[in-house]
Amino acid sequence: MTSSDQTDQQPTGPAGPPGAKSRQAQEPTAAEVDAAARRILTSAGDTWAVVGLSNNTARAAYGVAQMLRRFGKRVVPVHPSAETVQGEPGYASLAEVPFPVDVVDVFVNSSLAGRVADEAVGIGAKAVWFQLGVVDTQAYGRTVEAGLEMVMDRCPAIEIPRLG
Repeated sequence: MTSSDQTDQQPTGPAGPPGAKSRQAQEPTAAEVDAAARRILTSAGDTWAVVGLSNNTARAAYGVAQMLRRFGKRVVPVHPSAETVQGEPGYASLAEVPFPVDVVDVFVNSSLAGRVADEAVGIGAKAVWFQLGVVDTQAYGRTVEAGLEMVMDRCPAIEIPRLG
């Protein structure tokens, strides 16, 4: 692996306010990541599509969805099975959700996450949140360049209590 390959795999976090230039070549400071997470949690909107959410209570997505609800968010399940989860009807894709989605929270493998981020841009979401372990720096760059807020490799269930 070359040093440039290693750079491409580093989480880059938020580049600043929506529309700001991507900082793919430089990892953001902890303060920048915290600021983007806080903006998404408090200002991006209350309708969160959780991609990968199912009724499997053993999966992290299920617990995070519960936490988001307690924080006042509407959680919309997006999963190929399109099942109702925690009382909310599910959809097989972001494109099938018949109302505006503010934040897309991504619980899929990093190899699939870029496609989800592109779909989030396409539906007009305001922000994308890649969960712990989900990293795609190219998708991050495209998403930020499109004007969306983005956090990568973090979990809102951890950030909500930590950021207050």
